[in-house]
This record gives sequence, structure tokens and C-alpha cells, in this order.
Amino acid sequence: MDVTPRVLSATERLDWLRLIRSENVGPRTFSRLLERFGSAAAALDALPHLAAKGGLRRAIRLCPRAEAEREIAAAERIGARLIAWIEPAYPRLLAEIDDAPPLISVIGAVSLLNRPTVAMVGARNASLNGRNLARRLAADLGRAGLVVSSGLARGIDTAAHEGALGTGTVAAQAGGVDIVYPPENAGLWKQIAEAGALVSEMPPGTEPQASHFPRRNRIISGLALGVVVVEANARSGSLITARLAADQGREVFAVPGSPLDPRAAGPNDLIRHGATLTASADDVMAVLSDLIRRTLSEPDRGGFRPATAPPPGEDEAAQARLSITELLGPTPVTVDEIIRQCQLSPSVVSWVLLELELAGRLDRHPGNRVSLLIG
Repeated sequence: MDVTPRVLSATERLDWLRLIRSENVGPRTFSRLLERFGSAAAALDALPHLAAKGGLRRAIRLCPRAEAEREIAAAERIGARLIAWIEPAYPRLLAEIDDAPPLISVIGAVSLLNRPTVAMVGARNASLNGRNLARRLAADLGRAGLVVSSGLARGIDTAAHEGALGTGTVAAQAGGVDIVYPPENAGLWKQIAEAGALVSEMPPGTEPQASHFPRRNRIISGLALGVVVVEANARSGSLITARLAADQGREVFAVPGSPLDPRAAGPNDLIRHGATLTASADDVMAVLSDLIRRTLSEPDRGGFRPATAPPPGEDEAAQARLSITELLGPTPVTVDEIIRQCQLSPSVVSWVLLELELAGRLDRHPGNRVSLLIG
């Protein structure tokens, strides 16, 4: 397909939404389907056959047209704009990550999404000093020209948004873009809707669940040139955001703290492993200033590419399925290792893995690793 940024037609937008809301289709699978079939409409037509070949013994659930139309109408009612990955308004940095959401709902100032951004995250049970520091740091970064992204959570997230309200802040949400979580941030949500931007990949009205937060975290870091961690215990979700940032090629910053405070364990460990020690906005700007000054040319938008090889013939595909499923198990292995062991072409392996994924039999992991779902 042509990946030149353009505005989708109403029919295309509906097809994109139906595809990402269909069973077993996540952002990476969506990308592979677009690569292979060139359009969401063609991918939707192919899904039942692919899932059956992958071993699904019932009809795969395709998102009904009426359901997608209701979601679009719901977004319009709450004043949200539904932006597709291929459209010029989509955040350019977010588009670079390999699991970028195909569609995001945005309330507020869409223009903020393509301004230079730094993320700030940290403990929900942050200390008073930690909150004050985060608020001041966010305000200073804003005055230096950066938008501040965070997750609208209690503690450090809240302080970061408050500090950057006057200069630009973006809140990535785990539930629907219209759902305030935690409830006590209703006032802040309203302020961000009026002066900043709220972003979510979930349908409007979706209540946040535990599994949604890691997905939200990749958006927080994906929007930004770097991530600043202010107070986080050793098992904090903020460290997930920091790891995601590193995987996405972003800079990682950490505010040090007393070894006697458990909330300093996360940042101190990040510093030991190479994060930039951060005490002020100057420490952040010293690292990011060159990136900010660099002209942001239109980036390579993720992984959508026209298919370069036809799908394998049925005999070849059947033998490939057998060879690949024999190698797979519950322990993740790299796709490159599967290619080496099977001595199959990358396009054939990719095709079979796509079938297994659509059948709900394959799980994908960081580092281009996959495993077979048993049961």
C-alpha cells in the first residue's frame, strides 16, 4: 500500500476500525495484514481463511460494521477525533514504534502531538518533595519548549501534568479517552481537555483494566524523545515505561534519591544501568537539545509495506505449518532462529506465523520473539 501520509476516507476509516477491533488483531498483526493485502477491506475479507488455516476451529469474529459505526458516533459525541496511523495529524514519533496503535482517539489540541515531547512518570504514592520536584521540572521543561506527556495517574503523573498545563501536556489513558481514572483527577482531566490533549487507543466508554496500563505506557514513551522517571519502587509500572522507552530508542532520565527511600530504588537502578542522572531541566535539555533542533522530516511510518512476495502455495504452506509448529512451544524463540532451523524463506515463515496469530495460537514478545499458546 501507499504509505504517503494522507487523510482516510470515511469508508477507509471504518474499515481500519473494524480490522483493529476484530478478534486476534493487535497493532503488529494489523501492520502485517496491511503489508500483505494493501487495504483494511482486503484484510477483513482474508481473515476467516487465514484464521482457519492457522487452526481456529470456529469462525473468527470480525468487528461488525454497525459496531464500528457506533464507536465512531460515540467519539463524535464526546468531541474526540479518531486519527489513523497514516494521517498527517498522527504523532510522528509514535508512528515510528513497531506496535503503534493504528487508530487513536484524541480530545483537545491535536497540534501538541507533533511538538517535541518528553515523558514524565513515577510513583503513585509519591512523596511531597517528589511531587513538587516533578511539577517544577515539568514547568521548566515546558518553558524550554517541550510538551510533557504522562499517564494521568496519581502522584508524579498528576504533578507533571499540573506543571505543564500552561505550556502543553498530553495524557495517555488506559481506558477510553472519555473515562477519568483515577476519579479524583476529574478536574485535571477537564483542564487537559481544554488546554492540552487526551489520547487513547481504546473505544470510548472503556473502563481501564490492569492489562491496559502496559499498553498505555508504550504510548506515553512513544510520544516522546525521552522519559524522565521521578520516584519509583523496584516493581513500579514506571520502570516498564522506562524499559519500553529504551526499546523504542528513546533517552531515559532518572532523578536520584535516598537509598533509604524505597521510592528511589527504581531511578537509582536506572542510573546504575546508564540512565542520565537528572536534577533539573538543564540535564534533560543537554541530552535532547540536538534532537529537538534537528529538523523532524516525515518519519518512516512504522512497518506498513506493500508485500514483496506472494503467499506460499498450499502444499508449501502445509509443510511450513508443520515444521514451524513443531519448533514452537511455550518458551519464546526468535523468528530469525525459526527461519534458520526451518530453512524457509522469511516471507513463508511470516505468513504461517500470521495464520497462527489470527487463530489465537501464537503470542508475540519483545525482541521479535514468538511462542505457541498451549491449551
